[in-house]
Amino acid sequence: MKLTFLNQSIEQNINIHSKIINLHSKIKVATTQILKTLKKKNRVFICGNGGSAADAQHLAAEFLVRLRPDINRKPFPIISLAQDTSTITACANDFSFEKLFSRNLEALYSPGDLLITISTSGMSKNIIDVLKFAKKNKIYSISLLGNKGGSAKKITNLPIIIDSKNVARIQECHIFLGHIILEWVENELIKKKK
Repeated sequence: MKLTFLNQSIEQNINIHSKIINLHSKIKVATTQILKTLKKKNRVFICGNGGSAADAQHLAAEFLVRLRPDINRKPFPIISLAQDTSTITACANDFSFEKLFSRNLEALYSPGDLLITISTSGMSKNIIDVLKFAKKNKIYSISLLGNKGGSAKKITNLPIIIDSKNVARIQECHIFLGHIILEWVENELIKKKK
């Protein structure tokens, strides 16, 4: 690997991350909505495809288990909608892959729950489908998106868009945003102030 390639990648990462400050008001709204949901003893559902599915599971684990090693607190219900290989393959085979997230959300949600979707394109059919289901059933939705937000930005309640076409850089920003939002929520839930 050439040093120039490494330098370019690091510069891209820094440039894109530095623009996240412009999303402060949307991050605050996301935090407030998640906090309100959890304080009412409701649940947060989260989903994405590919690398975004891994990010969704990663963030769910942070709240189900532990976000920071120095803070032990009760678990908070953030649940990934990409549940297991049996559910994924059964839904793809018996219905369609497009129905994967909406089918699972339909089975699990209660009024007052919240949905987070993660999509670098904002165009994934199963993300669009679950957002439509959420809208129809009055489930508040937050979407971490990339590029210009795709079709998802028109359906979700709160689009948080990383304005880049570079999928890797978008995903790096999404996991950063997820951590920042959850740390903020956790601080409020356990009354830990920085």
